[in-house]
Amino acid sequence: MGAAYFYHLTQRSMEDTLTMLLGKARGAGWRVAVRGVQMSRMAQLDSRLWQGDGFVAHGVAGGAHDAAQPILLTTDADCPNGATCVMSIDGAQVSADEVAAMERVCILFDGMDPQALDTARGQWKALKNAGVSAQYWSEESGRWEKKAET
Repeated sequence: MGAAYFYHLTQRSMEDTLTMLLGKARGAGWRVAVRGVQMSRMAQLDSRLWQGDGFVAHGVAGGAHDAAQPILLTTDADCPNGATCVMSIDGAQVSADEVAAMERVCILFDGMDPQALDTARGQWKALKNAGVSAQYWSEESGRWEKKAET
């Protein structure tokens, strides 16, 4: 059974944190689906991940080679690349069944956005009530610290 890790962003950008987590996931040998809610946001992320020191090999869902992508950016719930890790951004939903089927589900949310906080709290409550193993991580002190665990 997998686990859900919640990342409360207050110091670093979503893109920087995502790049760091993608590196760790790939280092663990996991295939990853990055799930968002708007294709325009996924296009921005696509451009960012190809640039500079944060270069991360990936693809955007809907291409001819989705199944071969080690990291796939998508707005859909399916994982055509055989992902064993899902990274949810911008409030993209994940289910308890999905967490159970994955090695890890990471839920990244902007701690300065009240709507993002409410969405993450709702996700935490729903997954906790479903018996999912979950951890809450905060970078409020300037470094990542685990603040809660179910």
